[in-house]
Amino acid sequence: MATREETVTEELNAVTAGGVGLRHIADLTAKEVEGITSVQPAEEGWLVNVEIVEDRRIPSSGDILAIYQAQIDEEGRLLSYRRLRRYKRANADSGEAL
Repeated sequence: MATREETVTEELNAVTAGGVGLRHIADLTAKEVEGITSVQPAEEGWLVNVEIVEDRRIPSSGDILAIYQAQIDEEGRLLSYRRLRRYKRANADSGEAL
């Protein structure tokens, strides 16, 4: 699946960087996005962590979630992305990964 090349004309701040990072991760994974979990400035742009539903289960406490990280530059271009963690929704705060 090809991702759209997204650039922004104004200087990125935490809010706009988060939105850009979320869209890149959503495009790359083609999965349902739960939300942004963190945005932090990096040496050459921003690091954006996004929570994704990787596998929907019934009941929802069995859903498999994952945290992905996007590194974007100052213009909003995706430099890299990776999955940081995968876990069941019921274990989200326990630190227990799959």
